[in-house]
Amino acid sequence: MQELLKTIVAGLVENPDAIEITEDAPNEEGVIVFHLHVAPEDTGRVIGKQGRIAKAIRVIMRAGAAKSNEKIAVEID
Repeated sequence: MQELLKTIVAGLVENPDAIEITEDAPNEEGVIVFHLHVAPEDTGRVIGKQGRIAKAIRVIMRAGAAKSNEKIAVEID
């Protein structure tokens, strides 16, 4: 799932080398949280106007996780 997230975000940012993704262990509800870090100048590109791009990224990630019976959350830091 990290590779899917990295592939999506790499197409949006100007500096794909600055992408860092960390993964937390599943919490008590079984949700795995991915923390996405990008270069400060690319943060706006990943979030988008009114958070639309961030919401779309989260929807795609949840759909991919549902295929393998996982629960995922994406946080943009």
